[in-house]
Amino acid sequence: MRVIDLGRLTFAEALAIQEAAVEEVREGGEERLYVLEHHPVITFGRHGGEAFLLASAPELARRGVEVAKATRGGSVTCHFPGQAVLYPILRLSGRPGGLRAHFEDLEQAAMDVLAAMGVPSGRSEGRPGVWCGPRKIASVGVGVRRWVSYHGIAFNVEPDVSLFSLTTPCGLAGVEMTSAWAELARLGLDTAPAEVQGVKHALAHAFARAVLARREA
Repeated sequence: MRVIDLGRLTFAEALAIQEAAVEEVREGGEERLYVLEHHPVITFGRHGGEAFLLASAPELARRGVEVAKATRGGSVTCHFPGQAVLYPILRLSGRPGGLRAHFEDLEQAAMDVLAAMGVPSGRSEGRPGVWCGPRKIASVGVGVRRWVSYHGIAFNVEPDVSLFSLTTPCGLAGVEMTSAWAELARLGLDTAPAEVQGVKHALAHAFARAVLARREA
């Protein structure tokens, strides 16, 4: 599958690219992984999440934050510069493990990247995404159209995760959001902070390895 770096886009721009790619892949086109950053945006899942927005429209406008309805699962989440985003456009029909495996592979990719940094992480029962102890570092939200996946995972790299303070993250009360930089500093490993560009591509390649391993199993 092809890895394509989209740079930094608005959520609407990235969604339009994904939707066009879904149709191409559905018709037999090459599967692909988009890596990117977003301009500041708060998004809600298919089934809602608006109740967990804590900021007023004037406050959002003052901070230059957009609000968008997404076609993924999950609740409210945030995207912003300094966060690595991976959107795989893959055929799930006939794939070992189906949608559940796809979801797990996204989480595993983030855990593999963190392990390479020396940062322990894992899953939390009943709470999707990737966690560093009680702190959430990566959010997963998947969409499927005619058995082709889109949307994906957002991995916090740089230390400013303050946009999450305008929400109840993922609709889970009391959740603290963290980043790779924050966890490296917590462990005393902050001499060489992670860079978003490197994390984007490490995340894509870790996910591709997970997919290949499952297909060859």
